[in-house]
Amino acid sequence: MAFLSLSDLTFAWPDGTPVFDGLDAVFGAGHIGLVGANGSGKSTLLRLAAGELTPARGSITVSGRLGYLRQDLGWAPGQRVDAVLGIAEIRKSLHRIESGGADERDFETVGSSWDVEERAIALLGRLGLNYLADSVEQLDRALETLSGGETVLLGLVAQLLSEPDVLLLDEPTNNLDRFARARLYEVVDQFSGAVLTVSHDRELLDRMSGIAELRQGELRMFGGGYSDYEQIVEAEQEAARAAVREARGDVRRQARELVETRVKLDRRLRYGRKMEENKREPKIVMGARKRAAQVSAGKLRNTHIDKLDTARQQLTRAEELVRDDREIRVDLPETRLYPGQDVVDLVDVALACGPRVTLRVSGPERIALTGRNGIGKTTLLRRVAETPPAVPWRMLAQRLDVFDENRSLFENVAAAAPHATAERIRGQLARFLFRGAAADVAAGALSGGERLRAALAMLLLAEPAPRLLLLDEPTNNLDLPSLEHLTQALAGFEGALIVVSHDPRFLEEIGVTRWLDLTADGLLEGVPAEEDGADDLPDG
Repeated sequence: MAFLSLSDLTFAWPDGTPVFDGLDAVFGAGHIGLVGANGSGKSTLLRLAAGELTPARGSITVSGRLGYLRQDLGWAPGQRVDAVLGIAEIRKSLHRIESGGADERDFETVGSSWDVEERAIALLGRLGLNYLADSVEQLDRALETLSGGETVLLGLVAQLLSEPDVLLLDEPTNNLDRFARARLYEVVDQFSGAVLTVSHDRELLDRMSGIAELRQGELRMFGGGYSDYEQIVEAEQEAARAAVREARGDVRRQARELVETRVKLDRRLRYGRKMEENKREPKIVMGARKRAAQVSAGKLRNTHIDKLDTARQQLTRAEELVRDDREIRVDLPETRLYPGQDVVDLVDVALACGPRVTLRVSGPERIALTGRNGIGKTTLLRRVAETPPAVPWRMLAQRLDVFDENRSLFENVAAAAPHATAERIRGQLARFLFRGAAADVAAGALSGGERLRAALAMLLLAEPAPRLLLLDEPTNNLDLPSLEHLTQALAGFEGALIVVSHDPRFLEEIGVTRWLDLTADGLLEGVPAEEDGADDLPDG
């Protein structure tokens, strides 16, 4: 039976920042979705399991062969498809054998993989990369001719070709259009081994047989898909919030009783002094009564102090069970556009992939740009940026390459807004949940979701303030809380948006006003994907 086992897993970054300390878990045969806040260590856990990182203590055991689809595929320009699939050397040996010019090393290289080209083509077709599956010659194709979504599918094909027993997937639906997602869902559903998936894709997570939540360095398992997990967590959170309300009431009650007790004790003390001054009783009697009263008062006061301390401790424990629901707050009036204000005027422009497009944007429009992988959506965003637009603009690319990796987040923002005071920069970063020392972390140390949030903060705080945002797959690598943060930030932006995304729920929640579908015939006014039969797979 395929499984992945973690025993006493301990890991910290070189600067001493702890990630895991004594983590134990077993992921057996089945499909598990790994969720948790950005920065909680989800991708780090997969990298440890894949052997890319070495734990400080503990062990990782994998039953069978491991396949790992990384979040950052890290392929160099100029590579060919067969090199990415890991079969380039086998193909060379096969061709030499077929031509009669082989030696013993070629037969050793091929081993039992005589049908590797046929298997590769079959898998490419199964995942919808039909043009690559047309012939074996397509395996010689250069990687840069593929779109971002197609390279993700190619990476999955590379892992499946190795016939793994345990499959690790880190954000496998990044950049995928709805058709490609459907293909991927089907392939993952049919995988018979153990699957551990990090994803922000709710539909993919709902297809899992279990959810593993990574929180504060600990793993907790839930049965069912993501919707089941959400219901359980929400029920627990409602109980936790009720416990906090009750604990706060108890603290107030104990504090009130302590005050009342002190008032009573003060009255007794004043009465005793008055009796002593009047000398109505023998001195020895009054002394004994005073000592007894002091002991009694001390016990009573300490009892109420202990009760108050206990109530405060219970409140702290109850508050620890309530999850942090911080919200991004954006108040940038200088980004505001008015109805009818010219923003973009792109007329009959040819894209390298074929379509000719005309795109006019005015006022605070929110445009969703959809279309199949490889059709040219990213190219169109770049052409808009090159026009240039009639208002200040910023573009958020898929790679989030807007930072100087060695400088802190504060320093990066300060460079983009040279006239802003340090107080204003830190105040605005706090609105994006980078408070205190979090603003001084090096950009290169940010997690995927933190990086997106930081990039958005940097763009919105830049000078001059952007009135048009061009966003290319902004939900990539985001955990679900960070996705909510992104939605909140964009909801507070008062300029125009052109967003490339394959997430219809996200597009609806940010208030898209126009849906444009890029096809081989150009831009077509459309409707949300789920209203036009978008879930149907293409022929072939």
